[in-house]
Amino acid sequence: MKARIWAAAWCAAAVSWCAAADPVVIAHRGASGLLPEHTLEAYAAAHALGADYIEQDLVRTKDGAFICRHDIHLDDTTNVAEVFPDRKRKDGRWYAADFTLAEIRTLRAVERLPNRFPRGAADFRVPTFEEAIELVQGMNKTTGREAGIYPELKNPAFHRGEGLPMEEAFLEICKKYGYAGKSARIFVQCFDPAPLKRMRGELGSELPQIHLISDSKIQDALVTAENLAKIAEYAEGIGPDKGRVLADPELVKRAHAAKLLVHPYTLRRDEIGKGFASFDDELRAFFVEYGVDGLFTDYPGDAARFVQSLR
Repeated sequence: MKARIWAAAWCAAAVSWCAAADPVVIAHRGASGLLPEHTLEAYAAAHALGADYIEQDLVRTKDGAFICRHDIHLDDTTNVAEVFPDRKRKDGRWYAADFTLAEIRTLRAVERLPNRFPRGAADFRVPTFEEAIELVQGMNKTTGREAGIYPELKNPAFHRGEGLPMEEAFLEICKKYGYAGKSARIFVQCFDPAPLKRMRGELGSELPQIHLISDSKIQDALVTAENLAKIAEYAEGIGPDKGRVLADPELVKRAHAAKLLVHPYTLRRDEIGKGFASFDDELRAFFVEYGVDGLFTDYPGDAARFVQSLR
């Protein structure tokens, strides 16, 4: 935990929500290693297992509702092909933007990955963003533990092209539920910098923002010291693919020098990185050796236990 002390020093001076010395555990799509991703059950399990933040990936329906799905497509994580076999587009995919919320309500959410929760077992549904918030805030009240939310705007350019712009409506929901200002228990994430810049600038949002960075070579230029400093003009942190940190541990130091938090994604107990003997070994590398400020994981209970062991 010594690696956390110096980072906390500048955080305390710059942003109050980063005052704690402990790194944060972000439940990737909820406790998605245990239950189907982006279901209320996965979010509830993540909260109960000690996640500091719970992620909601957001897409919009035909009538403008925000629902929690990782993709603009529905076919990988619902039974939409069975319920609406004739509603796919020419590319063979079913798009959330083609369905009303009432139609989404008729679908079952299913497991995406093999060797996890049996696909199609039990009865899981697709929640709205507001339902996810109400669940987290409700469990905060009943447990006395303040977990935050970590929404991602998925493919804003696609949504704008469909006549479903995301930023204003998203911020209205956040405001409705009390998420406002720099100290709000929320991080807003996106791969596209344009919505982040617009929310911070034109729309005047002070909510903490995270610029996501994939492992694509196209994005290599983003992690130079010069460009990290530019990201710091509109974001409080970066969310790099974990492979970037493994290949370039100095990225964390460069980001910290730019006063950016580092929240890499995604650590999985059933997909341990090369060179690590166990999931704990991988967690130790990221939290202790590399000094990240938090990380996304499908197994928030394991990560929360590990952070607790460092205290």
